[in-house]
Amino acid sequence: MKILLASPRGFCAGVKRAVRALDEALAAGSGPIWALHEIVHNASVVERFRRRGVRFVDSLEQIPDRAVVLFSAHGVAPKVREKALARGLTVIDATCPLVERVHRLARRFAEEGYHILYIGHRGHQEVIGTLGEAPESITLVASADEVPKISPPADRPLTVLMQTTLSFVEADKITSALRERFPRLAMPPDAGICFATRHRQEAVQTLLPESDAVVVVGSANSSNSRRLAELPLAAGKRSRLIDSAADLRENDFSGGDTVLLTAGASAPEELVEGCLDWFRDRFGAEVRERTIFDERTAFRPVIIPPGEIK
Repeated sequence: MKILLASPRGFCAGVKRAVRALDEALAAGSGPIWALHEIVHNASVVERFRRRGVRFVDSLEQIPDRAVVLFSAHGVAPKVREKALARGLTVIDATCPLVERVHRLARRFAEEGYHILYIGHRGHQEVIGTLGEAPESITLVASADEVPKISPPADRPLTVLMQTTLSFVEADKITSALRERFPRLAMPPDAGICFATRHRQEAVQTLLPESDAVVVVGSANSSNSRRLAELPLAAGKRSRLIDSAADLRENDFSGGDTVLLTAGASAPEELVEGCLDWFRDRFGAEVRERTIFDERTAFRPVIIPPGEIK
């Protein structure tokens, strides 16, 4: 067996920044820290912080007044931020800078009179936060099938933004349908999908022809991990999305397979290492790392207010 270890894989710059912020907040204070929603969509990461005392909740109402709350990498709507500050909560904002960029564009386009056709998955935390930036000026489009059914204002110019963790294949399909229906649609140079999501997907696509099967390390509620696992299926290849090596099954593979191994942007590298050990132990697998993009981007760290975490 051969393992093609895709690079880049795993934690993106935004996830690294959010995880580091929560680590630093825990080190800075002695009291509980509340996280509004999962810091990132990965079961292993969330459980690790839960064991260290972080309390993950789904609404501000579950957090006591004047407590410390961390906003996840997916971001929040302005009303949530305003409500947190009104209640005296100490806010640690770990929103990914690329998500923040989409928020700024949504506000700017709305102020300039555009109606925004926003491509994203209903119910995803990032989508909820972005829609909240300009709710009267955004129409959500979740699939190409929805394009004929939407009714944006006829008297306003249209533009496009999108969730950062979409499949670029899916996004291109929806965008093409939108442009066909709305020929005067304004297309920003970079409407949303982040470089890390695109790099991980393009690495999989590049290595697919050499692979018999693909294993994606990532949780089922991770949008970018699910998109990675869908790409091989569309090409007729075997594909598994797993949380960890504990989910692997020997009868899913043969000793002669070439297996492409990658990880979603919210999956830690130790889970990948566990999978490599599993393949070595059971199949004597030879591992070859294949670097498709040299990804070195880093974001400025989240500032933890000194003395404010009790």
